Amino acid sequence: QVQLVESGGGLVQPGGSLRLSCIASKSIDTFNTMGWYRQAPGKQRELVAASTNGGSTNYADSVKGRFIISRDNAKNSVNLQMNGLKPEDTAVYYCNARRFGVTVGWGQGTQVTVSS
Repeated sequence: QVQLVESGGGLVQPGGSLRLSCIASKSIDTFNTMGWYRQAPGKQRELVAASTNGGSTNYADSVKGRFIISRDNAKNSVNLQMNGLKPEDTAVYYCNARRFGVTVGWGQGTQVTVSS
């Protein structure tokens, strides 16, 4: 298991940017995948972006071209740069760590609200 702590959420106007950070309590280089998920009110949690320790990334179609995930094994962190934010991006964002397809940790979540 690993403890994950997110930060960087907040209120932003449409078109604005936010950068989310997730710090792990232990080295992340043993986790095959580090990812960001989000859950909006009344909706299921969904994958936003993921980064493997092999260097590949994948994104939800709804955020491609706007969000960038970056992983820093030396700092035990994974970040999510969110640009061009839209009201539909409003959700609680969660950091996730997986090893061999099994989740080994979730963060507590950070609220992102996009509103004018």
